[in-house]
Amino acid sequence: MLTTNEMRFFKRNGYLIKRGVLNPALMERARARLWDGAPPGRRRNDPDTWVGPFRQDEENLDGANHRRGFRWNFREPGGEEWMVRLLATDPKVWAMAEQMLGKGQLVQPKRIRGIYCTLPYGDHPPQALGCHTDGHPFHLGVVGYIDDVPPNGGSFMVWPESHRAFYPTFTSQYLRDQSEAAYEKVRTEFNQHPPVDTYGRAGDIVFWHHRLGHMASPNTSRQLRQAVLYDFLKQDIEQTQQEPPQKDMWRDWSDQMRTIAI
Repeated sequence: MLTTNEMRFFKRNGYLIKRGVLNPALMERARARLWDGAPPGRRRNDPDTWVGPFRQDEENLDGANHRRGFRWNFREPGGEEWMVRLLATDPKVWAMAEQMLGKGQLVQPKRIRGIYCTLPYGDHPPQALGCHTDGHPFHLGVVGYIDDVPPNGGSFMVWPESHRAFYPTFTSQYLRDQSEAAYEKVRTEFNQHPPVDTYGRAGDIVFWHHRLGHMASPNTSRQLRQAVLYDFLKQDIEQTQQEPPQKDMWRDWSDQMRTIAI
């Protein structure tokens, strides 16, 4: 379970890293499953073949196995029962999510996003750093590393405290319908701040607030960045997503989360 200080850290900064959470056997199964979606010539046992970008003949714009540039989003296995158990319904992950959002309040997952990868950049210059927020409705995101992610290895990069600045720039709590000028002003401001590289080991997870500025960082390592993602939703999302930002942005979270001072 999360400590009060960990929940306070999340509330203040918009993210929280927990180490060594995921099931090793299921992570290995996911690492093997990924290569079912690889184009010919990209081989699991040959790291030299991991370097990006994907060639034009390797690109696939199908959402189930999207490959383009240095990004590879293999969503096809996201609905497989064991993949859901790997991340969303892992007992430790589920308990911590309920602690933040309320016991018995979460939508039962049918799938996770899938396996999201960033290929090593090799000799290519890294892209510029810049944050964004996601546009689909959810409350609490979680990223799980299924293999080691070294520093500068394509981690889930975050801009601490940006969730509190972005939240009021939207006209609803959870939909992407922001005031463009206000949103861009906040984004420009936070892009001047140094982000946090949430690198880690296989089994580490990163919780993040749905309005947190983030990006998939450049991968200047030799390691293929492999992660699984899920978005926790509360059962009343259909109603609350239509409501404007609240004076207390933690209104929809658990009693314990709301009472923690930052």
